[in-house]
Amino acid sequence: MPRLTITLSDERYQALKEAATKTRKSLVTVIDESLDFYGIKTGHSATELVAQARRRAALSEEDALELAMQEVNQHRKQA
Repeated sequence: MPRLTITLSDERYQALKEAATKTRKSLVTVIDESLDFYGIKTGHSATELVAQARRRAALSEEDALELAMQEVNQHRKQA
């Protein structure tokens, strides 16, 4: 698994640690969930999301992709 080094302000780092403690999760998990929340997914995850949408709605690949993109965009606007 690749490693990443980031620089945060002391305040941001403290807030991240507090969020992890309050939710009883690791820093990695909090960051990972935050990336998911903002719709940052791997290509495989995005492909699987489209496949799930197609199975559930019996949509064409094009229609399923459009629906998935609408959902992602709507989710991002709420954030």
